Amino acid sequence: MLRHLRRPFATGLAAALAAAALLIAPASPAYAHNVLRKATPTQDAELDTAPTKVTLEFMERLNPKFTTITLSDADKQPVATSEPDVSGTKSTITIDAPLANGVYTVAYRVVSLDGHPVQGSYKFTVADPTATAEPSPSAEPSESAETTPATPTAAPTSAAAASPSADDSSGGSGLLIGLLAGGLALVALVVGAVLFRRRRGSASPGAR
Repeated sequence: MLRHLRRPFATGLAAALAAAALLIAPASPAYAHNVLRKATPTQDAELDTAPTKVTLEFMERLNPKFTTITLSDADKQPVATSEPDVSGTKSTITIDAPLANGVYTVAYRVVSLDGHPVQGSYKFTVADPTATAEPSPSAEPSESAETTPATPTAAPTSAAAASPSADDSSGGSGLLIGLLAGGLALVALVVGAVLFRRRRGSASPGAR
């Protein structure tokens, strides 16, 4: 009789274990997606020295063909970096130029082993106390000051332009004097001719 009781018990136990396995199995694919495990610089970090690289480490190995990491500034303008260098679960980008003080955003996109894409982003801040301020545009007034002495040169040109008018007036007065002298000479000739005729006329009766 005990044998007959053990068989149903063993069958029920096996069925219970199979059901439990079915309940647990669907949960496993949720952990198959790749997850960011570590980042350098870390999220929300405030750095005294600007970083030269950004390194991301994931839970699974990365495929270099489907790994993208970008860096942008506070104005959402892209920062020049190298292509991601993938090694196992890590990927690193090198920043081409020193970063100025400000907030930066790291964005990434990778593909899990099951082919599911995973993407995300985080921010960090550069606050270097030794960073020099950018040159102010105060140098522009010096250039305008250099152009200021050029304005007095207009005065000599106006004086030079006025000089021909003086020459014209003197020339006009000289011409008027010449005309008056010519008129006086012509009058003198006419008067002389008249006097000559009168003298000739008065001398002719005495001759007869």
